[in-house]
Amino acid sequence: MSIYTGLVFGMAREQFLLVADHLEIEDQDRDRLLYPKRAIVVSIPLHTDDGQTQVFQGYRVQHHLTLGPTKGGTRFAPQLDVGEVAALAIWMSWKCALAGLPYGGAKGGVACDPQKLSPRELEAVSRRYMQEMIPFVGPNTDIMAPDMGTNEQVMAWFMDTYSMYKGHAISEVVTGKPVSIGGTAGRREATGRGVAHLIKLALEALKLRPSACTAIVQGFGNVGSVSAYILAREMGVKIVGLSDHTAAYYDRAGLPLDSIEQHVKGKGHLAGWSSESSVDPAHLLTLKCDILVPAATERVITAANAPHLACRILAEGANGPTTPDADQIIEERGDIFVLPDILCNSGGVIVSYFEWVQDLQRLFWTEREVNERLKDILDVTFGRVVQRAEKDRISHRLAAMTIGVEKVREGKKLRGLFP
Repeated sequence: MSIYTGLVFGMAREQFLLVADHLEIEDQDRDRLLYPKRAIVVSIPLHTDDGQTQVFQGYRVQHHLTLGPTKGGTRFAPQLDVGEVAALAIWMSWKCALAGLPYGGAKGGVACDPQKLSPRELEAVSRRYMQEMIPFVGPNTDIMAPDMGTNEQVMAWFMDTYSMYKGHAISEVVTGKPVSIGGTAGRREATGRGVAHLIKLALEALKLRPSACTAIVQGFGNVGSVSAYILAREMGVKIVGLSDHTAAYYDRAGLPLDSIEQHVKGKGHLAGWSSESSVDPAHLLTLKCDILVPAATERVITAANAPHLACRILAEGANGPTTPDADQIIEERGDIFVLPDILCNSGGVIVSYFEWVQDLQRLFWTEREVNERLKDILDVTFGRVVQRAEKDRISHRLAAMTIGVEKVREGKKLRGLFP
């Protein structure tokens, strides 16, 4: 029996077993590589604005501390459970190892709907969650970051709660916080910027001109919107499709990003921008484009829609957007260049690493320096994945995960098993 259950954890486990089979890892070593070192479950009581008391469940999973402290986001989402959090922590481990960062993977969050919390309630939940986590986190143990449902302000509350407990400001306990209290320039845009840069590398590998290409971005949040803006404004790609949790739009002639941006700034979502270009959100993924960017949630590309994808590049801005069954179909098709999630969305954790290093040193870089260093790491990592895929004649996803698992496996082997 295991506490780690659910579709998302099952997906992470299935992906790992494919890597383990490829690397011929002995059965006796697999559980130690797969299962997390530590899982924390806490209750988060809240005095609501209407005078009631409500209790939420909070989680933090630390996958391994073999190579350094753990690192990972904290999400506030209604259906969050420990199995999903564990899967995300596992993927973060392979992601950090692939990028060469001295971290293990972690993930955490609270099962709540932040949209239904008042600002006071959101602050209370954030501070109580961090207070409950204080014995298990720290700059050399586990560093939190934003994720779905959290932002710079939540990270500021986390930092303040931890710092008040310790008696002095400790900015390096979280990343993704405001620049004015130790955050780094370029962190908010880092994941989306990384997605766009890796798409550029894929286009170069395929000898495609960005200005002649079209893109669909599913998920117009922080990652998706930044990716779309950079693809359009810096690379000349035509954005023909966009969606969020409220609406989806498609126009082969191209969507007006400036108009959409103004609408989202005012309303907070895409719904209501237009009725003429509206399409079924599920159908959007299978419409014709050169670049498809799923940047929302897990398990949106499945065995049902994978045969109908009409893209040349699949750039996974979200974590776990493609199921193993869909992966097999895409691999058999052989006509889609996949940028797997642990490569494609690694820009966020890479720049989080930069922020942590700057906080430790109390020496800060310019945004230009941050972006250039990010591109340098992504260039090297992209090349390693493509070369490994060609050498072993395997998919890009299997190649990326193989590199990550190999590094963690080697670290555990060298450190040994503590009695």
